[in-house]
Amino acid sequence: MRKMEFKMERQGLLEIGQNVTITEGVLPSNYYYTIDPSLAMSANFPFRERLLARKGKVTDIIENERGFYVTVEFEEDES
Repeated sequence: MRKMEFKMERQGLLEIGQNVTITEGVLPSNYYYTIDPSLAMSANFPFRERLLARKGKVTDIIENERGFYVTVEFEEDES
């Protein structure tokens, strides 16, 4: 099980318990992930921390002074 945080710009785009699909983006030395269709974006992750799963479930949404943050839980096979 792996949890990842995504930044969501507007309230109400996602709900707790919702299943989501992830798109992977590649930078010269990092990966980043977007919840389709462009609802929220992750931070950059080094190649060694690449996300293997492409589907997850929203487990938490919090609002703070910087915006809305969505936690998504993924099932990853370690084999």
